[in-house]
Amino acid sequence: KLQLVRYADDFIITGYSKEWLENEVRPAVVEFLAQRGLVLSQEKTKITHIGNGFDFLGWNVRKYNGKLLIKPSKANISAHLDKLRALINANKATRQATLIGLLNPILRGWANYHSHVVAKKVFNQVDNAVWEMLWRWAVRRHPRKTLRWVKDRYFKLQGARRWVFSCDEQSADGRKRQYTLV
Repeated sequence: KLQLVRYADDFIITGYSKEWLENEVRPAVVEFLAQRGLVLSQEKTKITHIGNGFDFLGWNVRKYNGKLLIKPSKANISAHLDKLRALINANKATRQATLIGLLNPILRGWANYHSHVVAKKVFNQVDNAVWEMLWRWAVRRHPRKTLRWVKDRYFKLQGARRWVFSCDEQSADGRKRQYTLV
């Protein structure tokens, strides 16, 4: 009736009742950690029903109508968007290819981390937020140009996808290279 999931210094203990976890399991865990010179953090310790859910390793684990769903947590999404916003704001005068090179590893890494959970809606939300950030970045660079000009300059058509943030650049040796945001 007791399950333990551990990753590095974080762990979850699941059990059949809240009272059992509070009265029997928690004191045993506190004693176990005390013998090893460790202390259970009261701020990070949470005993809750799976229906209310909890956050673990950047994911929110919750049961909805009897079905367990694991999604990216709101705090993780917010931190990711804050990181992207700070990066874009710090590179207001950077070339488009450089900005794409800075953003792609962050976007790809975050998407790969969350690709194994229920994240389609979250990916759409993040995609929309990143598009808005990049649109503001592009419009800010050319205050006297029309919005159509800005769109044509920074956003390209690729297959069936429109509004793809990409650019073509020529290297010093004369080869042309295309940079595309993931």
